[in-house]
Amino acid sequence: MSALASVFAAAVLLFFSGCAHRPAAPLHAVEKVDLARFMGDWYVIAHIPSRPERNAHNAIESYVLAQDGRIETTFRYRNTPDGPLKTMHPVGRVEPGSDNAVWSMQFVWPIRAEYVIAYLDADYRYTIVGRSKRDYVWIMARAPEISDEKYAELRQRVQDMGYALDGLRRVPQAWPERAAWDGAGDRGG
Repeated sequence: MSALASVFAAAVLLFFSGCAHRPAAPLHAVEKVDLARFMGDWYVIAHIPSRPERNAHNAIESYVLAQDGRIETTFRYRNTPDGPLKTMHPVGRVEPGSDNAVWSMQFVWPIRAEYVIAYLDADYRYTIVGRSKRDYVWIMARAPEISDEKYAELRQRVQDMGYALDGLRRVPQAWPERAAWDGAGDRGG
């Protein structure tokens, strides 16, 4: 499937996924997000994935704050460790009154998906992004590996947010570029 077809399929899936569900309580967002600190690369450690990313390896979500306030996003992943690189380029917009903690992500016009920053540690090293529908969630970190203890803590946070964990998938991070990785960030807890 081409990248454009994958993006379109993800957008349609996001749009129709909520039609059969009763409304869930809104997902609680963090109090405030410093957008400049949040920008950059986030490795997807685990997720309840959308269809295109269900077999993702080496997944990274990268954010750049544009001058007009939009959040230019690049989601990169492979479906196998050595498979071809796939990318998506949704555009994020901060929802007014959310102190930068709730965004809408647009994969294809006119469909926008809710994107709630539901957890963010004080050092901006770990985050959990989800949706009020509790259909998708992403545990992300600034480094491709985290300790088992930190993963267990973040997994528990996801469950405490009202998610069923049976669909939570740990994303394999086996980098061909690992030798070039400078080790900045956290390998531990």
